[in-house]
Amino acid sequence: MGMMLIIHPDKCTGCRNCELACSMEHEGFFRPKSSRVHVYTWEREGFSVPMMCQQCKDAACTTVCMPKAMHRDPATGQVMLDAAKCIGCKMCVQACPFGCASWDMQSEQILKCDTCDGDPSCAAICPTQALEWVEDTISAQVRKRTFAAKLKNAFSEV
Repeated sequence: MGMMLIIHPDKCTGCRNCELACSMEHEGFFRPKSSRVHVYTWEREGFSVPMMCQQCKDAACTTVCMPKAMHRDPATGQVMLDAAKCIGCKMCVQACPFGCASWDMQSEQILKCDTCDGDPSCAAICPTQALEWVEDTISAQVRKRTFAAKLKNAFSEV
C-alpha cells in the first residue's frame, strides 16, 4: 500500500520547522525559499497551514508538462519531477491550483515536493504532528478531502 502526507492545520503552530527541514534535506543548508513546503499564516485568524504537493488525482502539472518532466511514478503513484527532462517553461507552476510547484530563481529550477523518497523530513521534524506520513487508506483519503474542503472554504471567505 502507498503512503501519503496528511496535513492537520489545527495542529500547526506556524513554527516553520518543516520549511527548514525541507531546505536542509534538498539543498544541504537552511534556505526556506528553496523549501518544497511553505507555511501560510493568517495572523488575524490565528491560523497556519503547511502546504506542499497534494498529489492530485488529475494533476494539472502533469497534463501541461510537454517534456513529461512532471509525471506520475507508476510504482509509487506519486507525482514526481524529473529535473533532467525539465526545460524550465514554468507551465506546471501556473497549472498547480495550490501553488505547490514553484520556480526558484537562485537555482533556476522547479521546486516540488518529492516526499523525500518516502521519508519526508517535514513530517519527521514537525513538533506537533501537523504533518503526518500515513498509509494511503480510504480513511486517510477522506481526511485529506475534508481538509481540502475546509481550505477551499477558508479561501472563498477571504
